[in-house]
Amino acid sequence: MSPSTDEQDALPDPGLQALHLRVLELIGQQIISGDLKAGERLTLEQIQQDHGISRTLARDTMRVLESMNLVFSRRRVGIVVQAPDAWNVYDPKVIRWRLASASRADQYANLTELRIAVEPIAAAGAARRAGAAERRRLVALSQSLRRLGEAGDLEAFLAVDIEFHQLLLRSCGNEMFRALDAMVAEVLTSRTRQGLMPFRPRAEALQAHEDVAAAVAGGDAHAAEEAMHHILEEVRTAMGLR
Repeated sequence: MSPSTDEQDALPDPGLQALHLRVLELIGQQIISGDLKAGERLTLEQIQQDHGISRTLARDTMRVLESMNLVFSRRRVGIVVQAPDAWNVYDPKVIRWRLASASRADQYANLTELRIAVEPIAAAGAARRAGAAERRRLVALSQSLRRLGEAGDLEAFLAVDIEFHQLLLRSCGNEMFRALDAMVAEVLTSRTRQGLMPFRPRAEALQAHEDVAAAVAGGDAHAAEEAMHHILEEVRTAMGLR
């Protein structure tokens, strides 16, 4: 006996996974943008018809959106779109969708303020607690950032910049800060993808990354914190967020 459509959906088929992600992205963006408004009700049948997918894929999509608090599901009520104040604003997908929405400026401002509150303290923590291999890696990454930045290779620069900032968060000794590493990756990625990075990063920013790395490598918590403040102040200025 051949498997049913829903049974097939349960298989790790790359095509089905891609379809699931496409529908998830579409509905998630509709909620974030307000095209699907708070209080609006959805049904699995409607989602199946609108997107040409099986009930299993429709259900899986709603489960993911529910995990982000973008929707909630109640018996006899159905699937209901949540108001923005209920959303999991730290979820990387929610961050990415908000940065792609009409409210991106407010989102960038909020995330930059969060980074200003967290990353300088994380840099100081890394100066105190990072291991020897982590300190060496930060220095190597800062050198790569200068080389790639001066060459105008923004894609390679982005990958190294993400690793640099994530390594600081992961090596600072604060598990709450460490949990923000995916958020930082989304912010840096969105800024580059939306053309908000200069073709060649500013010399001041490149120098500040090297200063952070050198301070962490030397165990100078105060200098690491100050240098990270310089990086983020440059970001805020470049984004016009003052």
